[in-house]
Amino acid sequence: MIKIRTARFQIGQIVRHRVFSFRGVIFDIDPVFDNTEEWWLSIPEDVRPHKDQPFYHLLAENADTEYVAYVSE
Repeated sequence: MIKIRTARFQIGQIVRHRVFSFRGVIFDIDPVFDNTEEWWLSIPEDVRPHKDQPFYHLLAENADTEYVAYVSE
């Protein structure tokens, strides 16, 4: 059974990724992973996030561009 964690951040908050150089504003939250298996498997196994945690939809930007990101907590 999957235990659902409460999201640490809220819709409308601006967040900065702690590893990669981008920031974004949260526009949606999934309580657990809700993307394709293909997307999840494309992440290198040694840094692949667990599915049983909140995932955030961000309007993100870095030094080069703006984009939509899907990131784990």
